[in-house]
Amino acid sequence: MGETITFWVLAVVSVGAALGMVFNRKAVYSALMLGTVMLCLAVLYAVQDAPFLAAVQIIVYTGAVMMLFLFVLMLVGVDSSDSFVETIRGQRVWAVLAGIGFATLIILAVGNAIFAPEVGLAQATAQGGYIRSIALLIFTKYVFAFEITSALLITAALGAMVLAHRERLTDKPTQKDLARARFAGDRPSPLPGPGTYATGNAIDMPALLPDGTVAESSVNRYIARYDVEHDHLPADPRFAAAIKHTVEEDADERDIHARDEAEEQDAEQTTNEVNK
Repeated sequence: MGETITFWVLAVVSVGAALGMVFNRKAVYSALMLGTVMLCLAVLYAVQDAPFLAAVQIIVYTGAVMMLFLFVLMLVGVDSSDSFVETIRGQRVWAVLAGIGFATLIILAVGNAIFAPEVGLAQATAQGGYIRSIALLIFTKYVFAFEITSALLITAALGAMVLAHRERLTDKPTQKDLARARFAGDRPSPLPGPGTYATGNAIDMPALLPDGTVAESSVNRYIARYDVEHDHLPADPRFAAAIKHTVEEDADERDIHARDEAEEQDAEQTTNEVNK
């Protein structure tokens, strides 16, 4: 009875997550939905007295492969405009061929599951337990499919590297260049820590210089932005003014940075079109 209830509950959850994975417009949410499906499969394996498969499903697929894809998507970011730039020639043709081959494999697998004679669990694990039986099948009968799966994972890792790669228009500054620019600027010393000479040493409390003035460079920009948006400014008018001024400067810098990134993306897109 408990096994039946578990199956129907997880069936609804896994099918709903699978539909969410297919129809969701954001790749990060689709990856989370796929992770939910894999966790449901692990629980179903455990219910069917296959703890080894359940552990492999969680550790290898959900814990390693799926989280790797999720972290890559979160770090790199996938914009809808990326799909219009074809960085590799002929990739659409190969993608269509790969999709046709994958659909053929699914049809063959479903047909084999429907029309092939049923094999009981006792007969399948008669060669020394389910772990030994799985190992024999993987490294003898299904060794080619196992190697294809490993090649697929390597291809996914290479695809993540391609997504993370960006053409750099300028040379990357070295540590020597950064140190020289720092000492050539108006502040060679480190920024003052928050709360220095102030009435509190919290990170949201601006520092006070020895003459009693507020050091705006010690204000954390993210916390200052949150304080201004939620009206959590300190009672001291000097600290409140410093936080507001920091937020204004941060907004100006973000606008300039966004404009520079847009120009860099336009230049990169132009370069890709020229290379085509």
